[in-house]
Amino acid sequence: MQTVDLKLKQASAVLGVDPKDLQNLVQFKVLLPPRRGGFYWFDHRLLLEAKIAFYLKESLGTSTEMLARFTRAISANLKEEESAGSRYVRLRSYPAGGCEPIEVRIPLRNLARELEQHLPRAVVNRDLPRGRKRPGWKREFVRTLEAAARDLSGVTESQIVDAVRGYRAGKKRLPEITIGGSRRSA
Repeated sequence: MQTVDLKLKQASAVLGVDPKDLQNLVQFKVLLPPRRGGFYWFDHRLLLEAKIAFYLKESLGTSTEMLARFTRAISANLKEEESAGSRYVRLRSYPAGGCEPIEVRIPLRNLARELEQHLPRAVVNRDLPRGRKRPGWKREFVRTLEAAARDLSGVTESQIVDAVRGYRAGKKRLPEITIGGSRRSA
């Protein structure tokens, strides 16, 4: 497992989310990254916590208050040694009044593996201050556009529009909810 120390923008690239979404989780205290030199810094454990928080948010659509409580509960028990070995983490929420708990199973090993695969994105998305362009950015931009034009040769405008619509429709899909029964032996 690599040792990482990433700024917010790099962490959002690794997580595959918009930087503003990650910033919102920090502002609403769902995640508590350390702040040094005016920047929030994310290590591997915080990246995994963020991955879990986004997974829960995407799956359950929970409020930020509940998401923060879930994330803190997981964070308190999350150790890097366990994240590599544990396949799932079960999150139980006990309602007031001592009723049966609700249980959510989080695929911890898959989320950690996905995070490791996306770590190279941090190198590509360097966190540069706004307004400053790095040397050679115009040449790199033109090369990228030329490569994209070559890749898109033979693709019609309607195919591009259909692909964009399909992607957007996939993002709007609500999470699937299934019910599985289990029998208790008395």
